[in-house]
Amino acid sequence: MSEFAWLSRTELITGREGLEKLSKKHVLIVGLGGVGSFAAELICRGGIGEMTIIDGDVVDISNCNRQLPATQKNLGQSKAEWMEERLLSINPYLKIHVIKEFLKPAKMTQLLEENEFDFVVDCIDSLLPKLHLIEGAMKRGFPLVSSMGAGGKIDPTQVKIADISETHSCKLAQMVRKRLKAKQIHKGFKAVFSTELYIKESLMMTDGSNFKKSAYGTMSFLPATFGCVTASVVINDLLKS
Repeated sequence: MSEFAWLSRTELITGREGLEKLSKKHVLIVGLGGVGSFAAELICRGGIGEMTIIDGDVVDISNCNRQLPATQKNLGQSKAEWMEERLLSINPYLKIHVIKEFLKPAKMTQLLEENEFDFVVDCIDSLLPKLHLIEGAMKRGFPLVSSMGAGGKIDPTQVKIADISETHSCKLAQMVRKRLKAKQIHKGFKAVFSTELYIKESLMMTDGSNFKKSAYGTMSFLPATFGCVTASVVINDLLKS
């Protein structure tokens, strides 16, 4: 059986040339939560041949409302480990690299410097690690898509794609723009964001672990929508490249 047999429906859209192009691409995905887990699966199902996935977290019961790896039967399991098994069950030909830790700045820099990624996918929901990944990918000239805030919102029809400089109505995007401006980065990568106003009542304070002091409530379908849109950027842009 051909390695592309499972992609017969995709081939009707991309042609064999498109499938072969995607099979030679290496995509880095950082963060496998509500957005990143769906993005990773759909990028895999799109026919990408090589993936590096990174997440140091394990499944928590609070993840079960929105994250692909989360069920009440695998609490405590590594999200990256679970995603590796799932992605290989979709595409046994996939070349996959798995990092089961939260990368500190020095290790993130090393990863970006030592690899040639065809696309970088930022699904980090903590500001400082997110900024470090964005800055590092921009310095290396890697195509990049970054997911902004999916929490506190309920309308999937308001999810948009734009250059980071054109984002609005998103607090996380605002903070990212402000911090990047100080580093002389004003534009140059795509962001997935929502124009919907936040549901203020859904905000809660956290213990500050994993670089987060607060978090918004989430609906099952909003992070998944962000993941779908993020994956579309990767696949469509690589096909056009």
